[in-house]
Amino acid sequence: MSKVVVAKDLYMGYKNEIIIEKGNFSLESGDFVFLTGASGSGKTTILKHLYGELKAKSGYLNIGGLDMMSIKSKKLTYLRRHIGVVFQDYKLIKEWNIEKNVRLPLMIAGINEDIQQKKVSKLLSQVKLAHRADKYPYELSGGEQQRAAVIRAIINEPVLILADEPTGNLDDYSAKLVMELFQYAHELGITILIATHHLPQTFDIPYRHIHIEGKKIYEVS
Repeated sequence: MSKVVVAKDLYMGYKNEIIIEKGNFSLESGDFVFLTGASGSGKTTILKHLYGELKAKSGYLNIGGLDMMSIKSKKLTYLRRHIGVVFQDYKLIKEWNIEKNVRLPLMIAGINEDIQQKKVSKLLSQVKLAHRADKYPYELSGGEQQRAAVIRAIINEPVLILADEPTGNLDDYSAKLVMELFQYAHELGITILIATHHLPQTFDIPYRHIHIEGKKIYEVS
């Protein structure tokens, strides 16, 4: 299996604050990984570095063969087209209906419109949102918006999906549908990293568990 992410001796954080010290971890192609830690431990910080929103203070970080310590903006734009991101606050475009929101990555990629429609219809049906396709984000519940956000992240079958507390504020029904979507993405061979406070109590596929504590990153066996 090829490595999608390689981190060595990474120091990550903000202006004058170190959040992660000497971080060492890697993600293999097709991995399903849960990243846990207390609030403020650095889960979101790691995701932001993997997406290129933040740059590590020192160390080595390679994603998809690209050196994130010296990456240029053009290459970063290219990389982000192959990364799906699920944010805590959904980040749906409020002026677009749900169908157009989830279709966005396919539009950017220039996918044929018939193929776009088939993919959108399939995934909206899968998470029980087909009847809400013409609604706008403000007309949906938080759980429905998060389901749409997850579809948008996986619809173009990226190499890597980063999800920040994707079920943290959801009811059990929506959380179940969201996790089923991630399992579907895993079946497509997508590498998935989910930051969460708690591991799911029931989960049917093998996964890895990485934990942050005291500015250190540990693999939990």
